[in-house]
Amino acid sequence: MSETAHDTSDVVVVGGGPAGCSAAVFTARYGLDTTVFDRGQSSLQRCAYLENYLGFPAGIDVGTFYDLIHDHVEASGADLVPDMVRSVERATDGGFVVEPQEGEAVRAKRVVAATRQGADYLRPVVGEAAFDEYVHDGETYERFDPEYADRDGSTPVDGLYVASPGGETDVQVVVAAGRGAHVARTALADARRERGYPDDLAAHYDWRRSEAELTGEWADRDRWRELFAERTPDDHGLDEERAVDLREREIDRRFDTYIDDEAVGARTERGQDRLLEHIDDDRILAAAREIETEHAADSD
Repeated sequence: MSETAHDTSDVVVVGGGPAGCSAAVFTARYGLDTTVFDRGQSSLQRCAYLENYLGFPAGIDVGTFYDLIHDHVEASGADLVPDMVRSVERATDGGFVVEPQEGEAVRAKRVVAATRQGADYLRPVVGEAAFDEYVHDGETYERFDPEYADRDGSTPVDGLYVASPGGETDVQVVVAAGRGAHVARTALADARRERGYPDDLAAHYDWRRSEAELTGEWADRDRWRELFAERTPDDHGLDEERAVDLREREIDRRFDTYIDDEAVGARTERGQDRLLEHIDDDRILAAAREIETEHAADSD
């Protein structure tokens, strides 16, 4: 293990499939420095064509889907590294050292395991107790214990989370993506607790709302201050200056989730343009010709 890792990251996600990419989008969008290691051998690659992922009524080819989720990871601000992780070990400062096969080691505060095909790289940090044996067709195999992690992805190792392998929670692409997001929210809640947020305010929700809904008491900062006080225990242990800073930051974050119609329109155009980047040019041109033909017919 190299304790003198050259790079640092708040979160390292091991695995660039649906679970890992979903987790990385959540942590990176929150503002945590996130690194995703992807060796390019996700079990998704074994799928001939993806037909049951919500939002693609005619299905989507695996190559395009894979490109889309990686594009989303990078657009969210995470670093995508095409390398295989050999080991994850505890660092002397309580974090982790992630050793890839080819590149430099990375120091991380938190690690999200998201590799459905094996988890040997976790042995140095979880030990043998995290692996068990099972019998399939009369043969005995070893596997990472699907019950090792709790339902929220947390583990007995502080700072280590498991999105995959996870038994039945990652056997379908859409379920695996949801699992990754769920585990990321667990990691984010822990990070917020470390920063001083009380348990009742630790959960993080990532969504955008219409500015038109910011009305009544919820448009009043003082109402949010009251809510923060109601959910903060008397023994929170923070000095007054720190408590006020956290409160105001949280209120700012809540207000920033509201966007006006112009911002919604801009995001809509940007989102559609981004999708076009992943569609074959010949398909776009063919669709454009059909639209021109329809418009010409309507004008006659």
